Amino acid sequence: MSPLITLNNGTKMPTLGLGVLDRPARELTASAVAAAIGVGYRLIDTAASYLNEREVGEGLKRSGIDRSEVFVTTKLWLSQYGYERALYGFDASLRRLGLEYVNLYLLHWPLPSDFEATIASYKAAERVLAEGRARAIGVSNFGPRHLRSLMEQTEIVPAVNQVELHPFFIQSELRETHQKLGIVAQAWSPLGNSVRRTGTAGDPLTHPSIVQIAAKHDKTPAQVVLRWHVQHGWSAIPKSFRTERIVENFHIFDFILGGSDMAAIDALDTGNRFGPDPEAMHAGALSISLDD
Repeated sequence: MSPLITLNNGTKMPTLGLGVLDRPARELTASAVAAAIGVGYRLIDTAASYLNEREVGEGLKRSGIDRSEVFVTTKLWLSQYGYERALYGFDASLRRLGLEYVNLYLLHWPLPSDFEATIASYKAAERVLAEGRARAIGVSNFGPRHLRSLMEQTEIVPAVNQVELHPFFIQSELRETHQKLGIVAQAWSPLGNSVRRTGTAGDPLTHPSIVQIAAKHDKTPAQVVLRWHVQHGWSAIPKSFRTERIVENFHIFDFILGGSDMAAIDALDTGNRFGPDPEAMHAGALSISLDD
């Protein structure tokens, strides 16, 4: 099983989870979730905007696992920001998942053009936390400025900030902010999918340093990178719908990277973001029709 991270409200979250963002592969979601749970995953990460919350719920049912044994995360989409709309969005996610509660509820992006709506949405998340319908709350893609503004106007420090984080983009300033506030960093694109999509900076998984470290430990480059995340104290949610890759990604708890290995991977940081820029996000940036 994956080791657990204790969040700032005492909730325990698995270090490693399964990400399921791939709308074209929506029909594969339920089988991927069931397969991951069979392997030993206990964290499943989805979002309203992934359009597969129903399929995640179906995968949980197929797995036969008790609800209390799995950590489920979902996220509020921008089109439902605002206090009342956020409450409606949360209820809709629960209905689609077929669950009575989620373990972690996140705001999917900051909305710099209407940060008041971001604040209102987070206050709605604080309410569902108080009601026990979310066990922890947090944010995704928030930078240091967004976190400071959020904390000035709300009561509860986010338990998690889910962000682009991989060997080519390690976000040192943001992680310092996390450490000061007691926020856990959770990596989307932990293996550098965002880098490969741009086609501008190569591939972390084929970088000579990572390939050499993988050979030394008789592991794959993906396993080395995921182990690097875990040893930094971060959570990672690699995406896959292929059973063999799901299995490969989970087998990272039987070896340890040395200090020189960790330093070599840290040194690959480019300081460049490869995914969407949170500062450029606005309500109509990605038009998604949510089926409630």
